[in-house]
Amino acid sequence: MFFTSLLNALPGAIAQGAIWGIMAIGVYLTFRVLNVSDLTVDGSLATGGAVCVMLIRGGLSPWLALLCAFIAGMVAGLVTGLLHTRCGIPAILSGILTQLALYSVNLRIMQSKANQALSVDRYPLLISMRYVRSAENNPFPLIIIFVLVIIGLLYWFFGTELGCSMRATGTNQNMARAQGINTNRNIVFGLMLANGLVALSGALLSQFQGSADVNMGRGAIVIGLAAVIIGEVLFEKVFVNFALKMLAVIIGAILYYIVLQIVLQLGLNTNDLKLMTALIVAVFLAIPYWKSKVMARRTGKEAEQDA
Repeated sequence: MFFTSLLNALPGAIAQGAIWGIMAIGVYLTFRVLNVSDLTVDGSLATGGAVCVMLIRGGLSPWLALLCAFIAGMVAGLVTGLLHTRCGIPAILSGILTQLALYSVNLRIMQSKANQALSVDRYPLLISMRYVRSAENNPFPLIIIFVLVIIGLLYWFFGTELGCSMRATGTNQNMARAQGINTNRNIVFGLMLANGLVALSGALLSQFQGSADVNMGRGAIVIGLAAVIIGEVLFEKVFVNFALKMLAVIIGAILYYIVLQIVLQLGLNTNDLKLMTALIVAVFLAIPYWKSKVMARRTGKEAEQDA
């Protein structure tokens, strides 16, 4: 019975994990590439969903709605970047301020309603949860294409001069400035790109779920960090290429949702879902520390034996 329920829930968990994985790539760009702690994510994900849903309800093509959602996310990232670089506000606080402002903005976008629905029977959605286990209109191929295209474009971009300068900015800002790199511009553009991806993920998620909610991004940064950490812990020595590292983040998001489904199938109260999320993230965050402790002990023992 348990395994049957789990297998039924697995396709939805994998599809949802892949969509959230796009958001996790945005978190990866700020957290690892730029070395900036950005909390705009919780707001920009909902912004992407709100923009996408309202434009589709207004008769716009779902493809154009995705593009507009991406642009809206970039605007949110621009605000955070300017608060940080032009106003001297710490990055983490800049993200919190933008996230707070986006709550009201998202309510405005959704016409002062906390939730707006999209029916697959009424609107031309690209993907839908309804078809996740059917042969016709199955969302998996389109989701996989989205993921691969995004990884491919980012891999190409970070190989360009601008992309390399952004990576240099995240590695060592002082050294990058000494080489004549405009680090403030790179930080702003990196935040714009990252939040654009987060909003794109929110737009896809709203189509997949058939609705957008003003609170749909709450806790998104935790899920993004979980995906990044899980991917790094499991594939650190295998996926050394930049593109493969982003793929590891996607796999991390999928594994996170699979673990979550297993826990739910075991009978966890849904009210404890946030608690379980925090515990899963805490465990995976602690694994690198535990590994370093074990390696240090082994090295110490080997040194004693040699002596």
